[in-house]
Amino acid sequence: MTNQEKNIDKPTPLNTFDGWPDSGRLAGIDFGTVRIGVSTCDPSRTWTSPYDTYTRQSPEIDSKYFAKLAKDNNIGGWVIGLPIHCDGNESMKSKEARQFAKWLSEETELPVRFVDERFTTAMANRMLREADLTHKKRKKQVDKIAALLILETYLESSKQPYFQPLPLED
Repeated sequence: MTNQEKNIDKPTPLNTFDGWPDSGRLAGIDFGTVRIGVSTCDPSRTWTSPYDTYTRQSPEIDSKYFAKLAKDNNIGGWVIGLPIHCDGNESMKSKEARQFAKWLSEETELPVRFVDERFTTAMANRMLREADLTHKKRKKQVDKIAALLILETYLESSKQPYFQPLPLED
């Protein structure tokens, strides 16, 4: 029996390394159960921009939103912030982010990579406070600014010679 025949009934695991584009636009995601912050980068992966704060609605509507976002912006992959505790352990929120990543990859047929998102929301809030925005205005911006920090962290980290993205499976 060949290896291919042995593995025929096994589901193919989502591999964050397969099909990752070497160039082109990426989207950063700050995952939330209510709101999802989105950022994008330019095709050369030099500049990042906040894109949107999406309020989740239903799996069907969410799928259409992300498919349209990917198509309209020529996105080649998703960089999702993985919530990790200060001690390096993952939480229930990490598991939810991993489930979302799997769903997003399946819905859009685009690869996913994770980045440690510790303190991104706190940094985003600090940046917005320093910009002298009101609490109400900060609340509207914080998720997409956190997504921008997630994408920037990934882009900077990926330039390092021994960079290894976080695996999809915990």
